[in-house]
Formats: sequence, C-alpha cells, structure tokens
Amino acid sequence: MRAALAGVRTEVGKAVVGQDSAVTSLLIALLCSGHVLLEGVPGVAKTLLVRALAASLDLGTTRVQFTPDLMPGDVTGSLVYDARTAEFSFREGPVFTNLLLADEINRTPPKTQASLLEAMEERQVSVDGRPRPLPEPFVVVATQNPVEHEGTYPLPEAQLDRFLLKVVLPVPDREHEIEVLARHAAGFDPRDLAAAGVTAVAGAETLAAARAEVRQVQIAPEVLGYAVDVCRATRRSPSLSLGVSPRGATALLATSRAWAWLSGRAYVTPDDIKALVHPTLRHRVQLRPEAELEGVTAESVLSTVLAAVPVPR
Repeated sequence: MRAALAGVRTEVGKAVVGQDSAVTSLLIALLCSGHVLLEGVPGVAKTLLVRALAASLDLGTTRVQFTPDLMPGDVTGSLVYDARTAEFSFREGPVFTNLLLADEINRTPPKTQASLLEAMEERQVSVDGRPRPLPEPFVVVATQNPVEHEGTYPLPEAQLDRFLLKVVLPVPDREHEIEVLARHAAGFDPRDLAAAGVTAVAGAETLAAARAEVRQVQIAPEVLGYAVDVCRATRRSPSLSLGVSPRGATALLATSRAWAWLSGRAYVTPDDIKALVHPTLRHRVQLRPEAELEGVTAESVLSTVLAAVPVPR
C-alpha cells in the first residue's frame, strides 16, 4: 500500500512539475480523511494538481468555480419538481464526489461558504430535513488567491479550522519552470491527462486499508506531550490573538501519524511533529494587528514556538 501511494507521486509528476511537497500534503490529507486549503497565485497548477491526483487514484472529482452569485443549492444539490410524477426529487450537487475542488472559495459569500461546513464535518448533506451521506472517501480541496483581495470574502476562523492542512504552492524555481515550458513545447496538454501518461495506481480500497494502518501508528506519551506543548505555546504567544485549538492539536497528531507511516515507520518521532507543524497549524492562528504591522507572520511565530519548546529525548 505504501508503494502504491508512492507511485501516486510519480503519476502526478507526469503532469505537475516542482510541487512534490504539495502532492505529499494531499496524500496525508487523504490518509487522514481531512480537507486541504491550497493557496497560491494563479498559474501554479492548483487545479491540475487536484485533477492529476484524482486520476492517479481512480477517484471521482468535480470542480466548482466559486463566484459571488453561487447559491448553496448549486453546491449541495436541491429538490426539483417533476411535473410527470407531481413529486419533488433530489438532484445531487457537485459535492457528491470523492475529490471536490472548490476553486477560489473566498470569492463566494459566507452563506455559500457555509454550505460546505456540514459536508466537510459530517460527511453528509441535509436537504428538506433529510441527511444524505456523501461518497467515501470525501475530501474538499479549496483554493484561494493570496494576492487579489478585491471582491473576496475571507474565510472565518471557524471554517478555516475545518481544514486539516493549508498548503502554500510557491512559484516554481527556474529549472522547474524550464521543464514546464519544455513539456508544453513537446505537446503536453493539461486538459488531457491520459495523453500525458497519468494512470490509476491505487483506488478507494487501497486508501481505506492504508487509513486503517495509519490508525495503528504508535505515539509515545512524551511525544504526545510534545505535540500538546507546541499547541499550548501558541496560545501564550504575545504575537497571536488566537492560538491553536484542541482540534488543531488532534489534527497535528493525525498528520504526523500519516507522515510517519508514509516514511515507513510504525511510530511517531518529534521530527514528524516538527515537519507537520507549519502546514497543519499556519491557518489556525491569528496575528495581533500590531504584530502584523511589525512584519510578523504566522510562519515566523510557529518557527519561534518550535525553537522554544523543549524536544523530548
């Protein structure tokens, strides 16, 4: 199973260049049944990354472009009147899939953003008082542009906390960008992944079995205490108005276990905790206004916390 999921990285690499860290983060989210917030400027292959991942895992995927006029029913589905039977029937929305790409989620009003909350947390959609379960696995990958803020609706802290990871996609370096252009010059079409050679190397059954193994990964009491100490230290930071919640601590535990399993170990080390602190916690903290004016970032605060909390031996 570990080899099959390692093959996923190879398959995604046939379509996406220079985003290996993001691919690993998405695999961790799938292993933890968690959701991902992808942040990056336009043109860094956010959409292509999700499509290639779904193709390599043989999972269903849909894409929703979040716009100011998008309604909750456009995402979850709605009741439709059938004149022939004189009855209402439920028409499923794009949320009924395995991998939902919520493109530019911060461009839609809070009412529509909130329509995803129940789906993300409960893995179901309630319409007309009746809960309708979503397929398994179900993962939301939401994207947002960190540069353009005009006409956007920033996600509230309560909804940000629902995302297991926040992954920042950087602009590729010069060598990777040359490779991107070389692939396009050779005829690569990002809309035709099959022509690029992307094939399914794992499926939902593999993911389910891998999740069961991840849940068996052991964590020593002192390492568990280290994860808690890191989270508690953020609540005492003078640069933060909001520290990491207990949900954030459980998320750090889950992601570090998945990373340990992907690394071939059946136990978690302090280095696993350190490796996952930034992607797991960067969106769960809130800076004080005066700290922002001084140029402090969530990344720098988390780095300071890691440097200050004693590491168990």
